[in-house]
Amino acid sequence: MDRLSDVLELAPLLKAKGEAFVLATVVRTVAATAAKAGAKAIIRADGSISEGWIGGGCARGAVLKAAREALADGRARLISVQPPDVLQEHGVAAGEEREGVRFLRNTCPSHGTMDIFIEPVLPRPQIVLCGSSPVAVAIADLAPRLGFSVTACAPAAEQGAFTQVDRRIDHYALPANEEGERFIVVSTQSRGDEAALMAALSTDARYVAFVGSRLKAQTLKAALSARGVDGRRLDALRAPAGLDLGAIGPEEIALSIIAEIVAFRRGRDPHGLQT
Repeated sequence: MDRLSDVLELAPLLKAKGEAFVLATVVRTVAATAAKAGAKAIIRADGSISEGWIGGGCARGAVLKAAREALADGRARLISVQPPDVLQEHGVAAGEEREGVRFLRNTCPSHGTMDIFIEPVLPRPQIVLCGSSPVAVAIADLAPRLGFSVTACAPAAEQGAFTQVDRRIDHYALPANEEGERFIVVSTQSRGDEAALMAALSTDARYVAFVGSRLKAQTLKAALSARGVDGRRLDALRAPAGLDLGAIGPEEIALSIIAEIVAFRRGRDPHGLQT
């Protein structure tokens, strides 16, 4: 029980720090196995097992591989590590997936079977708001209800527009690289548009959107191109931001932008949803 207690104590600490990890849980065993149902382990992004135990080397390689994949795509999976004769009996090959279960080979002399649930625990997706416009404030209000953390990126004099956010960045000093998903919305209302866009497009964020007219966005893109901003980054800029919902007013525009972000996260083509 000590190992289980350590796992249950470490997991919320890592989650609070925003560190990605996998919680691996043995859910079923058949025949002789070192670990039994209920055994748990925490696997960190570097592949190390920080706490807990899920058996010896027979299952370790399969679990670590599944953990890497889960951290990469954010999806939980169930793996079943079985001896070759059991796989053959079931008519499945090692590496094959059926009905949500991936089957892997156990070559240990024990010839036991272990089913292990691999659950990625990832940092909350982050919406970064550059600027303090009414649209930005409305996004800051709505985004946490959908599981996003919010970063307000604006000059100190404008930060008071945001009553409650997870993080504040003075002016537009955005980190170029950050762990986890990051969605940047530039909504500066002509107060530092170019500086904010330059900072946003200099990051590794896959989603950068600009709140403003198409004509204004084209003018800014031309200016940024002249300053040497990568053309591919400019082409990927979403402007105007949000799905075309016929939105009127800051709250509806905020809704359209968050809807576009959700579609982007879930692998849907936001442009295909526009009418």
